[in-house]
Amino acid sequence: MKAVVLAGGYATRMWPITKHRPKMFLPIGESTVIDRIFSELEADDRIEEVYVSTNERFAPDFEAHLADSEFEKPQLSIEETTEEDDKFGVVGALAQLIDRENVDDDLLVIAGDNLISFDIDEFLDEFERRGAPTLAAYDVGSREKATSYGLVELEGDRVVDFQEKPDDPKSTLVSIACYAFPQDSLSLLPTYLEDGNNPDEPGWFVQWLQNREATYAFTFEGAWFDIGTPESYLDAVAWHLNGESLVADSATLEDATIGENVHVMGDVTLEGTDLEHTIIFPDATVRNGDIRRSIIDRGTHIEDLDLAGALIGAHTTITNGSKR
Repeated sequence: MKAVVLAGGYATRMWPITKHRPKMFLPIGESTVIDRIFSELEADDRIEEVYVSTNERFAPDFEAHLADSEFEKPQLSIEETTEEDDKFGVVGALAQLIDRENVDDDLLVIAGDNLISFDIDEFLDEFERRGAPTLAAYDVGSREKATSYGLVELEGDRVVDFQEKPDDPKSTLVSIACYAFPQDSLSLLPTYLEDGNNPDEPGWFVQWLQNREATYAFTFEGAWFDIGTPESYLDAVAWHLNGESLVADSATLEDATIGENVHVMGDVTLEGTDLEHTIIFPDATVRNGDIRRSIIDRGTHIEDLDLAGALIGAHTTITNGSKR
């Protein structure tokens, strides 16, 4: 098998935190979102090669990241886009990658911003047992949330209906961005696109495919986070920390209170500050503040300010309510 890790998005809903870094590099504890996926793919002998599908803007970031890593399988496959409006859509980009890399094997496709609690090898075991297109499905527990994803209807484990982003979902079981396709199913991608079908989310292809051949679901419980908003990132870190906090040894704390689910990175200075459910990137300074459910990027300087639900970009200075 081959694997594709989708990492071509621009994460505009998380700007300014992700304006100059891929969101897949956001830390989850001591690792990153995408490195958790790479680790599992590296360990599975069925996966021969891993293509990292990203855009031209972030290609140098991925090149440097992979060069510094211990992973041997991942290799870049670059979309010819530099901004959101240029994107081909995920299905269109996947079809181009398959053609560009001459992929002629079964294929695992997984989003690089997925934080999942199941083991990928268990998902691949199910795919091998079925020998048919397989998707991972999760109960989001809310019909409002379900409108943002592909709604899955099952008979047993077989998908009998699939609706991408329905306005009025009948259930809360959705497809997450983790799919396994046999080689024969992938050969239908050009037909799908030539017929003018939606080239964006993979769910549209699955909706089309399940009407033509048997498609199955691997349902799981536990946790799943689609890290595309500041809130979902904070929730993913909170799930990982499980009420604990992670403070780098090089951080300086003076009269600081560290509450639950706080990640303070290297060379951060905290003085007279209370933190709760907050992420602070390296080299930031916070003095005399009460910070809750916020993300503060590197090199930021904040004084005499209380924040809740804030997203502060890198190298920003906010003192006594003024910003520069």
